Amino acid sequence: MAEMDTSGGGGHKKGPGVKKGKKLSTRVDLTPMVDLGFLLITFFIFTTTMSQPTAMKLFLPKDVNKPEEQNKVKESAVLTIMLGKNDVVYYYEGIDPTKLKPSTFKEIRDIILDKKRRTDPKDFVVVIKPTQDATYRNTVAILDEMKIDDIHRFAMVDITPDEYKLVVVTQTANGIK
Repeated sequence: MAEMDTSGGGGHKKGPGVKKGKKLSTRVDLTPMVDLGFLLITFFIFTTTMSQPTAMKLFLPKDVNKPEEQNKVKESAVLTIMLGKNDVVYYYEGIDPTKLKPSTFKEIRDIILDKKRRTDPKDFVVVIKPTQDATYRNTVAILDEMKIDDIHRFAMVDITPDEYKLVVVTQTANGIK
């Protein structure tokens, strides 16, 4: 609250019969304003929504008991991508892993888009198989690549021991340690 100081100012006269007027000083108490400021800050902190976590939507197939009820795909419409060490990506088309080719993350987008152009969109499937040498960062990068390339059907599958042996042979042939 505001308050006025009305105490005497020393009553000094400047001549006969002339009284000097009292000087009044004002003092403003800022405590209520500070209280209001902290209440507003507290209100906005509690009512503000924090950043929402971002996550990729995954649509998983239903579990089936009979193998003949599983999702079927054409062999020619499949692109298999295997994630190796040192940011190297291996891929092959169809179901023959002996046609394994090395690539990089920069080149894999063109390979995916080329395969997508050559294949019927309703049949096209990308199978992602991270090896035990792959990093989490590379796995997330390839999932992001699926989103960027607008690939609707892809699956993340464990790599088979035979495929892993082919990856190791290809790595040693290309001098990747």
